[in-house]
Amino acid sequence: MALSPIPKVVLGSLAFSIFWILAIFPAVPFLPIGRTAGSLLGAMLMVIFRVISPDEAYAAIDLPILGLLFGTMVVSVYLERADMFKYIGKLLSWKSKGPKDLLCRICLISALSSALFTNDTSCVVLTEFILKIAKQHNLPPLPFLLALASSANIGSSATPIGNPQNLVIAVSSKISFGEFLFGILPAMLVGVIVNALILIAMYWKLLSGHREVEDPIAEVAAEEEVINSHQFSPATMSHYSSSLNSQVLNGYLLESSSIQNSPQVQNLRNRLVLNDSEIHRFHVGSLFDSARNSNASKEGTNNDLALETNVETTPSKTVVEIDRTMDVPVLVSSDGKDCLCAKRKRLLWKSCVYMITLGMLIAMLLGLNMSWTTISAALALVVLDFKDARPSLEKVSYSLLIFFCGMFITVDGFNKTGIPSALWEFMEPYSRVDRSGGIVILALVILVLSNLASNVPTVLLLGARVAASAAAISKEDQKRAWLILAWVSTVAGNLSLLGSAANLIVCEQARRAPNISYTLTFWNHLKFGLPSTIIITAIGVISNFNFQRK
Repeated sequence: MALSPIPKVVLGSLAFSIFWILAIFPAVPFLPIGRTAGSLLGAMLMVIFRVISPDEAYAAIDLPILGLLFGTMVVSVYLERADMFKYIGKLLSWKSKGPKDLLCRICLISALSSALFTNDTSCVVLTEFILKIAKQHNLPPLPFLLALASSANIGSSATPIGNPQNLVIAVSSKISFGEFLFGILPAMLVGVIVNALILIAMYWKLLSGHREVEDPIAEVAAEEEVINSHQFSPATMSHYSSSLNSQVLNGYLLESSSIQNSPQVQNLRNRLVLNDSEIHRFHVGSLFDSARNSNASKEGTNNDLALETNVETTPSKTVVEIDRTMDVPVLVSSDGKDCLCAKRKRLLWKSCVYMITLGMLIAMLLGLNMSWTTISAALALVVLDFKDARPSLEKVSYSLLIFFCGMFITVDGFNKTGIPSALWEFMEPYSRVDRSGGIVILALVILVLSNLASNVPTVLLLGARVAASAAAISKEDQKRAWLILAWVSTVAGNLSLLGSAANLIVCEQARRAPNISYTLTFWNHLKFGLPSTIIITAIGVISNFNFQRK
């Protein structure tokens, strides 16, 4: 494809540059509007500059990818409500045999959960729990946070639903879920193991030099807090510019604390406690004196009824403690039966959620349309919940869907300038997938471009061209080219802290965790990310090349 006229090339490059700057640095001082607005701005400029027409802009939006992304996020929301991630978190600390064992568990669990529930989701729900485990066992958080982020990226490469770029590749290439899984799974498993070994080797002294002191009280507290601390909210997981909201929240907490400690509130609290103790004394005494008071006056009866009403409204926990102390037999109330019934209903509901999710994965393995399969599973979960779905649907990251719409239009406009095609025509003779040297060069191009332009735009820019070049050789080479693109563009996210959204999520979640915060710096990540990315990318490319050749 020849280059477009110079004005179109210049204006199209300008629009794409604005999109790229805001996608990589969403809070730049001169235009701090964020990634989502940046993608829409880039798309709008492509149309205003007449790089593409409005009809071409609408046609560039890939609805199957958006449907697959939406369905995956809805299923993840209901899995979080069904305590799936709580159980995953508990597996990390269950019968742990030391720091190195814990690090290996984090690598394995992070990789597997990312393959099924996306890497961003796994990082959102596991970061704070890992910090709590590290504090509980007196361990340094750095190697465990690196294990979480890097293994999440590696594990997400194994399935089409593991990350956004894989969604694009699966829909564009028409590769089935099963072919995708079994094509990359061997490299993923080896990559996770090697990644864990690199972490252990690099941080051997750090992991061995800290004496593990287990705090049983902290362990119980961590298990109890895992439900509340891991509230999955995809709508906010890619945005960390809410410092104003945090300041407002801190001010509110300080204000409420001062109110609670005021003399008026303390006086009122003491009066309430005194009234509660009088009510409980009457309640216990009435169990022994009910016969003597059978001939009480009507006025006394009315007072007793009023007091009994107050007793019923007092917390049942305190009444049970008094009854246990006095060794008075207590009848089981209907509230206990209702509680048991509610627990059984919730257990049944959770089992149904897991079964529907499993059915969705099986349907994908059987080759059914992935987009409609995930949407069908999401709607089945909505119907199964049998209540207003708005609270659950509000957790869907609609800003991410809008970001994808703008990105589709912006990348399509940049393609029409002819610049990507001209660059690929120069690189194509050296990047053929039918020889090892060509695969190495192709992997290097994808690795560098994924860190410069981000992995999803890289896939959109290179995908069709790499596939067309490989299709001229054979159909198997075309499939291999797609899988190499999926593997390298995903693992490339481990190179630097800015390489993937999962890295930024771990960094920000750790920095903002209350009482257990930790700052993961760019250089600490780069010291591990650079050698790990190069080694694991090479392993995946070699295994893919040899596996496909057999």
